[in-house]
Amino acid sequence: MDVAKEMFYRQDQISDRVKTGIEGLDVLIQGGFPKRSINLVSGPPGSGKSIFCFQFLYEGLKNNEKGLYLTLDKKVDGIIHQAKKIGFDFTSAIENKLVKFQYLNINKKMIYENMTNEILSEGYTRIILDSISPLAEMPIFIKNTDNIPDISIINSASDESSNSQLPVRRLHLRYIFDALETSETTSIVTSELPLGSTILSRDGISEFLADSVILLNFDPTMDRRKISVMKMRNTKHTLKPQEIEIGIGGLRIL
Repeated sequence: MDVAKEMFYRQDQISDRVKTGIEGLDVLIQGGFPKRSINLVSGPPGSGKSIFCFQFLYEGLKNNEKGLYLTLDKKVDGIIHQAKKIGFDFTSAIENKLVKFQYLNINKKMIYENMTNEILSEGYTRIILDSISPLAEMPIFIKNTDNIPDISIINSASDESSNSQLPVRRLHLRYIFDALETSETTSIVTSELPLGSTILSRDGISEFLADSVILLNFDPTMDRRKISVMKMRNTKHTLKPQEIEIGIGGLRIL
């Protein structure tokens, strides 16, 4: 490949990327996340998943990109306060309607409709769903029609080890991923992960549906935090874990 063609190729590749805002990460993934991709960020409690999301959303604000943060685990005030303490003040962006934080109550019957309507209604560029785990484990009810038998599954998470639960979880997750794909945004979904887990998400399915998988982890005995790019569509990347630190301003690769 001659120099001119190589420069064109690189420029085209960069223009089709979305910067993560994580210092040192974009260099490892050819400029950022692929545009309009769904990116899974998994890790145990305290590994930095929400902070990763704050940085990604804040990076978009630098270019006046509109962002949405959907939270299922914490109320909005708590999320905004947590972000501000780590160095990300979204107050002005919220007032100017450049970013929206919304709490989804999994106990409400219309949660899927509310989530989908919000994802598709405002022309967002970046979307966060933190975390996907509660949705994957929700009970599901399918009304009887002429073509569909009556199905009522009361508790899809009653037996975590049963393979019979996998179709139910996949139905939940497919609905969510379809909504994000339809929005044509670049999005992040987070998943809880037990420390030392051999799978890449709590549900064991999201990693197959996502376009990329970022694993955050830590070693308490060595007092080290690490980030690994386990999967990323159309991207040449290393699988080697990279050491990171978390401080004011978020995560950065050492």
